Amino acid sequence: MSAVRLRDPAQVLALIVFTALIYFCTGLPLAVLPGYVHDSLGYSSAVAGLVISAQYLTTLLARPLTSSLCDRLGSRRAVTYGLLACALSGLLTWLAISLDNLPIVTLGALLLGRVLLGAAQGLMGTGALSWAIARAGVEHTARVISWNGVAVYGAIAIGAPLGMALAERFGVGSLGAVTLALALGGLLLIRRQATLPVSSEARLPFRRVFGRVLPGGLTLALGTLGYGTLSTFVALYFTSRGWDGAGYALSAFGAAFIGARLVFSGTIGRWGGYRVALACLGVELLGLLLIWLAPGPVLVFAGAALTGLGLSLLYPALAVEVIQQVPASSRSSALGAFALFFDLALGLAGPLMGLLVPLSGLAGLFGVSALLAVIGLGMGVRLLQGARG
Repeated sequence: MSAVRLRDPAQVLALIVFTALIYFCTGLPLAVLPGYVHDSLGYSSAVAGLVISAQYLTTLLARPLTSSLCDRLGSRRAVTYGLLACALSGLLTWLAISLDNLPIVTLGALLLGRVLLGAAQGLMGTGALSWAIARAGVEHTARVISWNGVAVYGAIAIGAPLGMALAERFGVGSLGAVTLALALGGLLLIRRQATLPVSSEARLPFRRVFGRVLPGGLTLALGTLGYGTLSTFVALYFTSRGWDGAGYALSAFGAAFIGARLVFSGTIGRWGGYRVALACLGVELLGLLLIWLAPGPVLVFAGAALTGLGLSLLYPALAVEVIQQVPASSRSSALGAFALFFDLALGLAGPLMGLLVPLSGLAGLFGVSALLAVIGLGMGVRLLQGARG
């Protein structure tokens, strides 16, 4: 099957719908389940947090398996299996709430449902993206990844408040019912999508793919730590200064991030991934420095917007270069390995930066993040020089 040009983007967007679906289902319970586990079931805050983090840990730990499955089985089957896991997750959540007179049973069912949703996220996130890139043509990788990222953040942003509204109106069990219904709808939709043949090329072992992805992945992680720091500590930073409006900093970040992905994704094809990555890291560096040195909240908002603008194209710019390091038969493994660095950076930003608070203060965390961006710039320069050589 020949690659579809983006003059007909609907065929690519039809696959990105599956990314939006799984991340919408991810967002639905984010603001609801911790309170339910703590207040209704009577478990500690740590257990409530575990119910949420179980999904992310599963996605992270299972990435080598799920991304390799995408290469071996093909993207269509991987997304189908992900939809089935998502449906089971919704069913378990729905049933679990009806058993809340047996808290330990409810907790176990909720945890199993979260694990299944984590596996679904790995299969569908990587599978749908790899499928969309193959359909669009590898020359459109940056644009496809940019659209996919908008789907991810947009779906979570819509899903979280809608989940709160549904739980308040219909009860927590409705979140499981909606997840089940969406997954079943996805299974109907996927039947209308043409299957792409599985590549017959030899596939690289995941450890070799990881080795080829490592330099670009570390560069991505160094840039992503700035966002992790902002999202984790900006509220505490504002409180320590006696400022109001910390949420607007995240809004400024999100608006700049999504806007840049929609407007500037074509620059990667014109300038090359490594050059765009360097420009992104430079803009992010300026944003983090501005947050660090800001005398008032307005400049923090400006710094957050610059940080979002810089981070927006860092992932697709480096991903374009990363997937060129592996054969097409290992593309999903490369995308999965690359995503590991993003996941790890976000997961580690809180605890790592938290350890530095006594030494640097809350404002100093953004200075440390800026320093990490400088190191990322140095790595990006080495990658660009290596590509030229």
